[in-house]
Order: sequence, then structure tokens, then C-alpha cells
Amino acid sequence: MTNRWKSIGLAALLAGLTLSASYAEAAGVLTIGRREDSTTFDPIKTAQNIDNWVFSNVYDVLIRVDKTGTKLEPGLAESWTTSDDGLTYTFKVRDAKFSDGSPLTAEDAAYSLLRIRDDAASLWSDSYKVIDTAVATDARTLTIKLKNQSAPFLSTLALPNASVISKKGMESLGADAYGEKPIASGAFVVEEWRRGDRVILKKNPNFWQADRVKLDGVEWISVPDDNTRMLNVQAGELDTAIFVPFSRVEELKKDPNLNVDIDASTREDHLLINHAHGALGKKEVRQALDLAIDKKAIVDTVTFGQGTVANSYIPKDALYYYADNLQRPYDPEKAKELLAAAGASDLTLNYLVRAGDEVDEQTAVLVQQQLQKAGITANLQKVDPSQEWDMIVAGDYDVSVNYWTNDILDPDQKTTFVLGHDSNNNYSTNYKNEAVKELVAKARLELDPKKREQMYVDLQKMAKDDVNWIDLYYSPYINVSRKNIENFYQNPLGRFFLEDTVKN
Repeated sequence: MTNRWKSIGLAALLAGLTLSASYAEAAGVLTIGRREDSTTFDPIKTAQNIDNWVFSNVYDVLIRVDKTGTKLEPGLAESWTTSDDGLTYTFKVRDAKFSDGSPLTAEDAAYSLLRIRDDAASLWSDSYKVIDTAVATDARTLTIKLKNQSAPFLSTLALPNASVISKKGMESLGADAYGEKPIASGAFVVEEWRRGDRVILKKNPNFWQADRVKLDGVEWISVPDDNTRMLNVQAGELDTAIFVPFSRVEELKKDPNLNVDIDASTREDHLLINHAHGALGKKEVRQALDLAIDKKAIVDTVTFGQGTVANSYIPKDALYYYADNLQRPYDPEKAKELLAAAGASDLTLNYLVRAGDEVDEQTAVLVQQQLQKAGITANLQKVDPSQEWDMIVAGDYDVSVNYWTNDILDPDQKTTFVLGHDSNNNYSTNYKNEAVKELVAKARLELDPKKREQMYVDLQKMAKDDVNWIDLYYSPYINVSRKNIENFYQNPLGRFFLEDTVKN
């Protein structure tokens, strides 16, 4: 999912002024610098990494993805069985408690799944409509019956947005209050949320794996400016920072006080296109845009070689990735021909750019220059990070660079969200193709691995032909930490295993 910004405009200044006042100077409290503030702690109401990466350690899920990012493992469900017809799943819920000391039961798990399926505010309902019933047959037994067989079902239970929440807590506090200060089922509790500044977490003594947790607490601190955030780590004002700019990697590696961690990821950067805006609704125009952008030049110039050119919405090395998918060559002259044939030779675009994001700004300038060679004018509109995502959702853009990291092992989640349904206007692109939509639904039901793989190969071909968006590049996670920090690790799906992190 995406990682977009909800921090206030003064967040960089506030972070710089308040870092020294942090209670995280205490031993055992880890400080993490990030660009942006959280938006909510209500799992069903967000599709953003800025939220999920924090509450993955505040909440727990029935089934987890392991550290390698390749296998499912028990979470709050210590075991499960599947009926012969593949329609009924029975989960044994472990003996666990919420952070307020109340028992965590199968009824809470059932409530959480039905809420993500049915609540009008849920961004993820489509992925859970396959659930017919979810019933607690006793305090430790959850029985789920599906409407039909579903290949990705177990993987969807590992989605952070399907985290187990307290039914009693949600019903008594209400969604707004719970989303501000939730009752935790994971390793940490939200102690305080200072909007636009930081989220302060403390260890949850009632977590079922509390003995595993080494830290006393964690502070996620918003420092929107990339260079400021790196300087804070170098000066010892932050223990760690995420989203290291590609341009700073080699310099930071030379600092004897730092570790630069380059972890495998499922990140794919792409150029969103608003199909609802004029000529962008024509496939030939979008194909011309694809031809007019030199992805290799972006990889070399912007990522300093850390990235690789992307040719599919499914990331490299992920399940059913089609390595031989079409990769249009850089051909501005061919782009001109397509634009002329489509009656769009004078194409002018509003290109939305996140101010302060070094990579985003560099990419924008490079793409602007490349498009100009094809006769396309791209007007760069730099906006505060706190505005950018809302503008995309509102459709107030023509093109804008965005990125996605997978949240589950199965490709169904991303495929559904960006190609297969209309509730979010296909990731705010307004992309519409009924044949694609139907195939997305069929692929979810197909249990034969070979047949299912072919469906996803076809979907990758169809998306590329339509240019639902323009695939740019794949890249690793790059984070930096002080030498006294151990086990600061992010798996390919983006989850930080802070329950294993040590601050010496």
C-alpha cells in the first residue's frame, strides 16, 4: 500500500525543536524518524504504510507473515484446520489478553473480521466479502465459513488492517476515540499521539509474547525533510530513520557510528495517471506517456543504481510476477506519433509533486524534461505533503508519482485494489476495464496454481496494454540506525519487527 503524508506543514520545524525534549533519551526507548505523521489507529480506515507500519506492533493478527516475508505463521491463531470442501476454517485462538487486561477471545476475532467486511468506513471490504459467517463457537474457537473457495483467504488474515481489536472497547469508546488511542493486542500500547509531531508507544505488559519484547517503548517522530532526518541520526538525536535518500547511502555507510540497512522489499514506484481527465482517458495517449519516459535514466540518476526498472504492477520476485511482461522502450518520436493520431499533440499535464521529498522532486524534474522531448508540457505543482494524498484521492491531479508495498503474500490484494474494483476508483486512477475486473474476481477463486498463475500473467499483460499507470522501478527498503541499535529490521512486506529490536 502507499505511504503518504498527513503531517502538518510545520512538522519539520517542530521535530527539529522537540527532538531534544523527547522522553526517548531514557534507556530502552527507540526513536524512529519518518517523514510523516500517522492518520489513524483504526485498522479498517487506512491504506497507508504510515499507519500500518506503526500499528503492526500495536495490534496482532490471527496469522502473521514471517521475517522472510515468504511464509505464513501462527499469530493470535495458534493453529487452524480447513474442511475438505475448502469452505470452513476453524481457528484455535491462543490464550491472550488486550492491553487493558481483558481477555482476547474468538468473539473479538470474529467481530474484527465482520467489521472490516461490513463497516461503511472500511477501505478493505471487497477482500473480505468472501466471508459468509464468522462465529465464536467458544471463547477459543473461531469458525469461518466462506461463500466460495478462496485461494488468498489465509493470506488476507495476515493483512494489518484485519488486526484483532477489542469488541467491547470499540463498542464502548466508539470508532473515533478508538482510532486515537486504541486498546492494543500487540507488543506496544499507544501512550500518546502528538498530532503532527510523534506517536509515543510503550511496552504492552499484557502482550502474549511480552517476554520477547526488549524495548521499553518506541517513538515514531515526524521529520518530513529527508536531509534533516539524516542529520538528526548522525547527530544522535534519533536512533534510527527510515526512507534514506538514495543520494545519501554511500555517505552514510562511511559514518562509523551508523549502520545502513538495505532490506529486500516489495516496493514498486509508479506514475499515477488520472484517466478521468480529458485525453488521459485514451489508451493511446497513456501509451505515449509510457514511451516518453526513460525509466533506466530514472533508475540511474534518481536511485543511484539501487533500483531496477519495473515492468509490472506485481513486484519482482513476488508470487506470479511475469518477468517477460512488456517493457516499452524509450521512444519520444513514437510517442509524438501516437499523440498526434489521438489528437493530443498539445498535451499539457498537472504533475503533482511532494515538496521536501528529494527523490520525488528529482524524479519530477527528470520526467518533465523527458516528456518535453515528446512535446508534452508537464507543469510541476509542488504541494505540502499533508495535502498531496488528499488531492490525489479527490482526483485533483493529472499525474503523480506514488508507490506501493505489498501487505500480504498473495497478489490478490494489490490486484484487487488497483485493477479489480471501483470503490476507491482503482487507486484514484479512475481506471476502468470490465474484462480486467472480471478476471481479477475469477483469479481469486481459482485454486489450481498453474491456471491461477496464467490468470495473473494475463492481468499483467492487460494492465500494461491499458497503461493503468506507468511502472517505473522496484527498490529495496533503505533505513539507517545508530551502532547501538540491534535487530532494526523490515521484512519485504514492510513490517518492522520492533519486538526484537534492542537499544544498547
